[in-house]
Amino acid sequence: MAFMIEKIMKLETSLTWDDFHGDSATIEVVNEGGVDRIVSWKHKTVKQPSDSAINAITDKTILDEHNVKMLRMERNNKLAETDWVVIKEREEGGSVFNFADWKKYRQELRDITNTYKSLEDVKWPTAPSE
Repeated sequence: MAFMIEKIMKLETSLTWDDFHGDSATIEVVNEGGVDRIVSWKHKTVKQPSDSAINAITDKTILDEHNVKMLRMERNNKLAETDWVVIKEREEGGSVFNFADWKKYRQELRDITNTYKSLEDVKWPTAPSE
């Protein structure tokens, strides 16, 4: 797999996608035959990392981080879908039915990345009935 840009960004955390794409790109990476390589490095403040430093970060590391990021995004969407419960509870001063169940459900969502590392494996908790 080709994760050169992600590996470089992991090594040099001040870099953003804009450094590699668009009008402000100062670093050019190309993929030739499924292999990424740096063609040009003209960044003013960040020195080009060595090939050995880049290669020390495995594709699996990048893929695992991507999977957790996707899991968190889905988890955050599920939490956002239940924000109404917290808002209603605060507005009505403790009168939301089954609030303890909703609170438990939301905590289970927040804790999901302690157990699962990929959307493919996750078993989502069941939301309480309204």
